This record gives sequence, structure tokens and C-alpha cells, in this order.
Amino acid sequence: MTQRGTVWPENTSRPRKQGRLGRRGAFWASASVLALVLWSSGAPSVLYPIYAEQWDLTPLIITTVFATYQLALIVVLPLFGNLSDQLGRRRVMIVGVALIAASAILFAVAPNVAFLFAGRVLQGAGAGLAMGAATASLIENNTASSPRFASSMATVATATGLTLALALSGVLARFVPLPLLWSYIVLLILCLASIAALMCAPDDRPIHVQRWRPQAPSVPQGIRLRFSIATLSVSLAYCVGAIFLSLGAHMITQFAHTENSAIVGILLGCSAAAIGITALFLSRVPAHTSVWIGVTLTVLSLGLMAAASAFGSISLFLGWCVIGGIAYSFAFTGGLGLINSVASERHRGATLSLLYLIAYALQAGTAIGVGALATTGSLSTAVGIAALSLAALSAAVLVLMILDVRERRSNADLSPSTSRPL
Repeated sequence: MTQRGTVWPENTSRPRKQGRLGRRGAFWASASVLALVLWSSGAPSVLYPIYAEQWDLTPLIITTVFATYQLALIVVLPLFGNLSDQLGRRRVMIVGVALIAASAILFAVAPNVAFLFAGRVLQGAGAGLAMGAATASLIENNTASSPRFASSMATVATATGLTLALALSGVLARFVPLPLLWSYIVLLILCLASIAALMCAPDDRPIHVQRWRPQAPSVPQGIRLRFSIATLSVSLAYCVGAIFLSLGAHMITQFAHTENSAIVGILLGCSAAAIGITALFLSRVPAHTSVWIGVTLTVLSLGLMAAASAFGSISLFLGWCVIGGIAYSFAFTGGLGLINSVASERHRGATLSLLYLIAYALQAGTAIGVGALATTGSLSTAVGIAALSLAALSAAVLVLMILDVRERRSNADLSPSTSRPL
């Protein structure tokens, strides 16, 4: 299978012992894992104002709880990022989802903020194991004619999980007794269903199983520029998402002067819905084009974010939700598409894990930094500084894109098939 001349390696190292689901079923089981990872990440977002009111928590504590997820990922990914390359995608996904299920139990019974920190640690550890394995499994089990379909479905799956988590958490908290319980019960049930589906998926263990040992994150020299572009593109999407998920509910309560969790969840869900709807149309968009559009729209969304915070406008906030969601979809899908086109199957799990490691490290720094600024100063000042910082990151991605275009043109000029006769 080729994409613009790029050879996609065939999956010869992994025996396909057919399970009851088959290869197509394994693809959708992997997609459900990505949905669960984002569901677990977003499930507490609508509930943060309730936690803050009940336990008298500052914005810094709330954003630190949020960032604990990313900090756990930063620890897990360097140690276990290559685990699915050696033990198989399915087995690693099962362990990751089991940890997310355990986190749902901790959140459901949490009597104080310490349980929230512990739950986020388990969520981050589970996501660290599951995300790279699930993304690699999507690529390797893709039966569509377009190789970009896997990247698009990864974005759709994560957006679907996040949308449902935000909307359902808000509705349950508003209309059902015990508002801090039922969202996590639903998450636990979905985790058990996902584990059952994975158990029925084909066995994808490598033929030659090696003894596992931690492997230092690294990127092959020939793909480092595109890896940098892909990683910063995904990181940009994640950093904007960090502000949205950690402080978005607080912004809505200030702008709309409402504590109705259903309204908060639906407004937050608009962004995730925009991500998923946009991703449905991206399977035929080249990865480079997707990154260009994603970065450009991100800059626009950052302006809307800063304006919404400065003027306290719920209309501008909704505009940020929609434009920011579309930008996220282009940036995230384009970044994954670049990695998919250059990473070899043998090291794909480790390469994807390193991408997620860097993206989540930047996301954690963004969340904690904005929370600290909001606690010591004002929310609008914190959001404004974050917007300027992320605009600088956007500029860095654009510079790298220009360098990549020049490099590809130079390589094309030197290629025997395209060089001019002397």
C-alpha cells in the first residue's frame, strides 16, 4: 500500500490468529479503547466546579488534579512505550483499560481530593499503556482503501469519547442523585465491555517474543523533522484542550452565571462534537495539508479564547469551542497522519508513545501554568498569557513545515526520476 510514493510495511511479524471479532472487529475494538481513554480524561471536567465547591479547592489544585493524568503518562510512556511492540497490542490495551476501570472506582467513592489525585494517576497509567498500542492497532488493522482512514478514525474515536463524557456527566450530575457517582459507573461498565471485546479480538503477539526491557525513547534520524512537526501539531491541540478541559467549566459558570451542570456539559461537548464531525471528512485530506489548516485555525481559536475570557462573553466562548474543535481535529489527525507515513511497524508503538509523551508533558505544563496564573492573578490574565504562548508554538510548527517543504523539494530535485538531464 502506498501513499504519495511512501511504502507502507506489510504486517509480516505479527501472526493473525483469528478471534471471534476478526481483523475488522479488532479495528473497532481498538477505536473503543481510544474513546475510553478520552472519556476517562474528560469525565471529571464538568464536575470540577462541584468538587471545588464541596472541598474548597483553588484553580491551581483543580488544574493540578487535571495535570496528574499527564504527569503519570510522562512516567509510564518512557518505561513502557515499546511494550506493545514486543508483547502485542491487544494484551497491552487490556491492561491499560483495566487500570482505567480501577480509576473509575476510585473516583466513584472519592471522599476527598486525595482520591482524585490517585484516580488520575491510574487514568494516566492506563492511557499511557493503551494509547500507543491502540493507535498502532488501528493502523495495522485498517481495512479501508485510504491509509489516512486510521488517523481519521483515531480522531473520531477520541472525540466521541470526550463528547459523550462531557455531555453525559453534565446531564447525570444535573438530573440524577449522587452527581459525583454515576458518570464513573458508566465509565466502569464501558471499560468492562471494551475488555470483553479485546478478549475476542485476534491474537497479535509477535512471532519472535523477546524479553521485555525498558527502551529509551528515540526517533530514527531519517524521520526526525516530520516527527517534530507531527509531535508539535498534536501537542498544540492537546495544550488548547488542557485549558478547555481544566478551566472551561469555571469559565462557563462565570460567563453564563449558571451552575447548571447539564448546560456546562453540553457547552463543553460542543467542542468535542466539532472535533469528531470534522474528523469524518479528513480521511482524504493529506497530512501536511491537515497540519497547515489545523495550526492556522488554532491561532484563530486562541484569539477567540482570549477575547472570551477578557470580555466574559459566552458567545465568544461558544465560538472558541467550535473553531477550536475544528482546529484540534485538523492538527491531531494531521500529526498522526505524518507519523503513520514514516514510522516503521517494528518501532511504531515506541514512536507513537514518544509522540504522546511529549504532547502530554506540554499539556501538563500548560494546565498547571494556567492554573497557577489564575490562582495568583485573574482568569482572563492567565488565559491571555496562555494564548500568546501557544501562538508562539503555532509559529514554531509553521517554521518546521516550511523547512520540510524545502527538504522535500530538494530531495525531489536530486531524485533520478525527477532530475533534469545535464
